[in-house]
Amino acid sequence: MAQTKDSNAPRPLPEDWDRALAVVAHPDDLEFGASSAIARWTGQGKDVVELMATRGEAGIDAIAPHECGPLRVAEQRASAAEVGARDVEFLDFPDGTLEYGLPLRRALAEAIRRHRPEVIVSINFREAFPGGTSFNHADHRVLGPALLDAVRDAANRWVFTEQLDGGLRPWSGVRFAAFGASPRPTHYVELSEADLAAGIASLDRHEVYLANLEGFDQRAFLSTAAREAGGRAGTALATEFEVFDT
Repeated sequence: MAQTKDSNAPRPLPEDWDRALAVVAHPDDLEFGASSAIARWTGQGKDVVELMATRGEAGIDAIAPHECGPLRVAEQRASAAEVGARDVEFLDFPDGTLEYGLPLRRALAEAIRRHRPEVIVSINFREAFPGGTSFNHADHRVLGPALLDAVRDAANRWVFTEQLDGGLRPWSGVRFAAFGASPRPTHYVELSEADLAAGIASLDRHEVYLANLEGFDQRAFLSTAAREAGGRAGTALATEFEVFDT
């Protein structure tokens, strides 16, 4: 008897687009799965820019923020190069104390109006990660809703009008926002071995950050996650996203 496909199973993420803006709170956020998809997309000729809300300066307990920030910026730039991202930008909000509000929405809307992406990529803003029991980082939980609201803000000519006075135009061309590593995946991106290898290499570039994570094997983590996601998708390797139409 033929098996019936689970109607709740993730489905392929549309790839009929050319420009994406990948927006996260910290250096290293994209590298826990989404960067492998970025490698696939840049390999298809798509343009991807990475945008960090902070410089991750409060992310390493053993290194003071004034020393840590520049290290993490350099690591993120090297990481982005591994997967073919065109550029990395930083909004310079304070790491660890990101707040939902108009300043964050304004900065995100400005970036969306400036880059005019068709797709927004980010990471999980739900209370926990898949299979996890610890509470998700406050910055992650703040950024997701602010980012979704900023997509709408960017399209509205009557919101943040000072940006339009400065020469930007409203942008209503974002088709969807895709959040990686969500416990509620709706879509998947099939990965090749080369895509996964590039994603692993991009995480490897966060050398100082990883050195301060005791007992964490990033290569095993990403490989296992890709195989498990692939099993759910019916492919060898995949990474999953929760997608919101915008």
